[in-house]
Amino acid sequence: MSDDLQPLSPEEGVERFLQHREPSVRKSTLQNARTRLAYFLDWCEEREIENLNTLTGRDMSDFVAWRRSDIAPITLQKQLSTIRMALRWWADIEAVREGLAEKVHSPELPDGAESRDHHIEPERAKKALAYYEKHQYASRDHALVALIWRTGMRRGAVHSLDVDDLEADDHAIRLEHRIEQGTKLKNGESGERWVYLGPRWFQILDDYVSNPDRVAGTDEYGREPLFPKRDGGRPAPQTIYKWVMRALHPCSYASCPHDRTPETCEARGRNSNVAACPSSINPHAVRRGAITHHLTQDTPPETVSERMDVSLEVLYEHYDARTEREKMDVRTGHLPEE
Repeated sequence: MSDDLQPLSPEEGVERFLQHREPSVRKSTLQNARTRLAYFLDWCEEREIENLNTLTGRDMSDFVAWRRSDIAPITLQKQLSTIRMALRWWADIEAVREGLAEKVHSPELPDGAESRDHHIEPERAKKALAYYEKHQYASRDHALVALIWRTGMRRGAVHSLDVDDLEADDHAIRLEHRIEQGTKLKNGESGERWVYLGPRWFQILDDYVSNPDRVAGTDEYGREPLFPKRDGGRPAPQTIYKWVMRALHPCSYASCPHDRTPETCEARGRNSNVAACPSSINPHAVRRGAITHHLTQDTPPETVSERMDVSLEVLYEHYDARTEREKMDVRTGHLPEE
């Protein structure tokens, strides 16, 4: 245990955290936090944890497993966001070790576990990309958002990409399952494919690789990640998740729709909770929006299925967010002449 930590019981820690949050959130938000933290207190009591100072990454892994047995993965993800927020605040008041919140890992969600209604609209994606095109061309945020919007690629697939996977002659990017070298695709070798970007989109990635502000480096296997960390190594998938979330916060490319300022917004800043923005959009929602946009633009479902590595059954059930009117409009274009 660190000598810098000051003893604090779980009960008092929860109450202090809720008192800290109360002035800045709605009553419903505070009540949700209280309910979620009540489960944490139950677990602490069951494990006879009387001092937050003693919590370790292994303890938090045990807590996640304990809650996972009772609730759906997507519900657990939401509950763990509150736990992480509390852990970061407890670290600030010297009650838990710094970085403990980052050791709380959410379970991977199966395809379609989130509501298909949660997706980025084309107008929002295009507005963000227009901003980055003009003001931060070929930056990491620009390249990352452009890639996921153009391809509907999963976060795990983005994590697996190397600079050498760019195929300049074909304006494409290559996806490989390299589990023995620290990266994998969701569907293993069956998910390996080439994905066409087109000249315009490929140029963004090519210019990003050449951007002098980009830190080049290699991972532990000697591979050069397409999206490296500050030290040049390969970032964790959760880091890519945060990058996308921050890049698509409305105030990153427009004015804040929630009348917040960067100084007071809990969703901004290096160690902030990126999901605290009411308009937050995660990589999976960008993937879902990209799939829907392809379908709306009359791309054959079979093509979308292969391009985005998703079965037709899952695509229709969980990813197709088109309205019934939009579906009719697409079908109308394939009808015979009257």
